[in-house]
Amino acid sequence: MDEGTGQQQPDEEILAIRRDIHRHPELAYEETRTSDLVAERLAAWGYEVDRGLGKTGVVGTLKRGEGSRRLGIRADMDALPIHETTNLPYASVHSGKMHACGHDGHTAMLLGAAKALAANPDFDGTVHLIFQPAEEGYAGARRMIDDGLFRRFPCDAVFGMHNLPGYPTGKLVLRPGPFLASADRFQVTIEGVGGHGAVPHKTVDPVVVAASTVMALQTIVARNIDPLRPAVVTVGAIKAGEAANVIPEEAEMRLSVRSLDREVRMELRKRIAALIVAQAESYGAKARVRLHEGYPVLVNHEKETAFAAAVAKELVGAENVDTDPPPVMGSEDFAYMLEERPGAYLFIGNGDGEGGCMVHNPGYDFNDRCLTIGSSFWVRLVERFLAKG
Repeated sequence: MDEGTGQQQPDEEILAIRRDIHRHPELAYEETRTSDLVAERLAAWGYEVDRGLGKTGVVGTLKRGEGSRRLGIRADMDALPIHETTNLPYASVHSGKMHACGHDGHTAMLLGAAKALAANPDFDGTVHLIFQPAEEGYAGARRMIDDGLFRRFPCDAVFGMHNLPGYPTGKLVLRPGPFLASADRFQVTIEGVGGHGAVPHKTVDPVVVAASTVMALQTIVARNIDPLRPAVVTVGAIKAGEAANVIPEEAEMRLSVRSLDREVRMELRKRIAALIVAQAESYGAKARVRLHEGYPVLVNHEKETAFAAAVAKELVGAENVDTDPPPVMGSEDFAYMLEERPGAYLFIGNGDGEGGCMVHNPGYDFNDRCLTIGSSFWVRLVERFLAKG
């Protein structure tokens, strides 16, 4: 038994699956090997298996009894374009690709639940296990929905889970309302007049415009947005010029913009575009601003969140469940599913000890001690949501 939540050692088959997926990471919409593995296991355990939603998505359906209620549970499958540095025995065999966000663990936890539910089906109704591609910036959830996910596999509620470094291993974390932020991107091109660095008065320097714009953008959150409504504007990249003595024609900026409120999201979009254009014009330059709309705010539904919290407390004890964490400014495309159906999203602690690291880091690894607690939570959720009688 492990400390804290008292989870048992993971099922050897599920542990092997997790490490096999970790060893063979696949990027967005390329998850053919992973989806083959998922589909083969589900079929072997007696699930009806459907493939091809969202290109590489898999849905496993198991029905028991005459109950009419239907539950959806989602796990993501894709990896990231990061070179792994863990040196683990099961480290990625594909250079430049790794499971740096724990989707290998999420998939394995749901497969663990699938195996347990098939062996001991103590429920009355239908469960749809949704294995989703392309969460990492490519909106696989949206694509599955557009391909008919909830039309073909109706769900009265849908739930998802993600690991969270920094919390004790196996601790379950969730809250009602806005939980994860929206994420939009802006691509900005500032058009100036290039020339020799020795005669700057005969140019319009886009580098100076870009530098001034970076500073001006910080005033949007500080002076245009209610300080009690979180928002983030990050300029993550500026690209301009090649030589020290040449003022370039153009400068490019890339922005990441996040919020926990739809109204704030719309205000940020409006103010960012207006400020960038005006700032450029004030220097005699021009600016082209392109918005790349990202994931919406992830909003947990009150009733379903309370239900999931009750199941969590029943499973691991109230002391191992946090129902009042701060919102997270990261984003998640499970938000699309929660726009379509009621449900909730929760985190499972990946460990808070020395030496652990955050997701999207080349040294990250999913904590295998989470496998049993994660699978057990899904099993308990199904049993309670689709209770007999």
